[in-house]
Amino acid sequence: MGKEIFDTKQTKLSNGIKLITIKKDSQIAAVHAGVNIGSLFEEKNEKGIAHFIEHMLFKGTNDRTNEKLNSDLENLGGEYNAYTDFNCTVYSATILNEELENALKLLGDMLLNSTFPKDEIEKERGVILAEIRTINDDIEDLSFKRVNEIAFKYSPLREDTIGSEGIIKKVTRKQLVDFYNKYYVPNNTFISIVSPFEHEEIINIINNYFGNWTMKKFEKKEIVTEHHQFIKKISYKKEIEQSTILYLYTFNGLSKDEELALRVLNYKFGESANSILFRELREERGLSYDVYTHLDTSNNVKTLYIYTSVSDKDVNEAIDVIDTAINYIASEKIVFDDNTIGLMKKIMKTAIASTLEDSTDLASYVIHQAMDDEDIYQFTDDMKNMDNIKSQDLYNVARKVLQKPTIHIFLPEKSV
Repeated sequence: MGKEIFDTKQTKLSNGIKLITIKKDSQIAAVHAGVNIGSLFEEKNEKGIAHFIEHMLFKGTNDRTNEKLNSDLENLGGEYNAYTDFNCTVYSATILNEELENALKLLGDMLLNSTFPKDEIEKERGVILAEIRTINDDIEDLSFKRVNEIAFKYSPLREDTIGSEGIIKKVTRKQLVDFYNKYYVPNNTFISIVSPFEHEEIINIINNYFGNWTMKKFEKKEIVTEHHQFIKKISYKKEIEQSTILYLYTFNGLSKDEELALRVLNYKFGESANSILFRELREERGLSYDVYTHLDTSNNVKTLYIYTSVSDKDVNEAIDVIDTAINYIASEKIVFDDNTIGLMKKIMKTAIASTLEDSTDLASYVIHQAMDDEDIYQFTDDMKNMDNIKSQDLYNVARKVLQKPTIHIFLPEKSV
């Protein structure tokens, strides 16, 4: 699989916007506009502000009220969405080709001209507080929140992207507008578009709706990486039927080859439905329904989680299963052969083919690569380098990463 497998052009506009256009024969167009700012870059008194601003961009512009803006978005006849993560905030639309210019007009209006109406801020404050309470009611979501809180002392990873209830209650319109004006600038913005239109035609449309956006100097705070703490903590929660167990590891400083080996290991260890943990915890012992690992290799994050939920009487046995599996990998008692690498390569090829076929997935992939300052064809290098990975690489990266975890356990609070 060689490079240039799709027809793409990368353009930096005069105001600093980084535009990636992909020409693809399809009836569907996809656009993603990403502002390279997320919750990692918030100050302590701003936790949740990036996510709050994401909500507010749908609440009105200079020329469109909340009702008008959302009616116009609805009338595109496709799907539109937005999300905030640790590193960035992304706004997207998937529409019929003939609606692409209208979608770009609306996204341009939102990014350049949002007005943050006071009454809408108060309404959305209530919505976000309800969202926070929903997370606190969901034992799985809450487990991830708690393990991050105990894993780190000062890293912004300890704070959920959605923010804390205390700060969301107090955040002011001025804070929102100041953050928006500081970071929502064209030279901090990336746009990816997949459509059947010529690259120059798309560039002209972008210049039409984004060209008046003025470049500004800005600085993002430096992110200091922190290794997770080696600690185990038990919390109690009322009215839960299952206990949860969550392990967290960080792996800052791995090379690209080591990260690739970790991705292969993670698939075999806990990501697949035939993984080591799935087979042992669910299929062999019947201890758990939910068991999986989650790997994040994005900039400034670099985390690996192990999650399962079991009956409270089975918590110790489940922990023993997880620890034994890790020890068996580190001591090479579990055998990784060429079939493991070959299967992972086939899975990666399938995932790549699926991404290339789907306009929305392709637009999403390339914008995140660009915002992480990575080659949008990185997957071709990964496929080539996969041939060089040997079983010893999996054992080595396991011994490097799967060391001294942060562990959080939720147990049911017993009524007296």
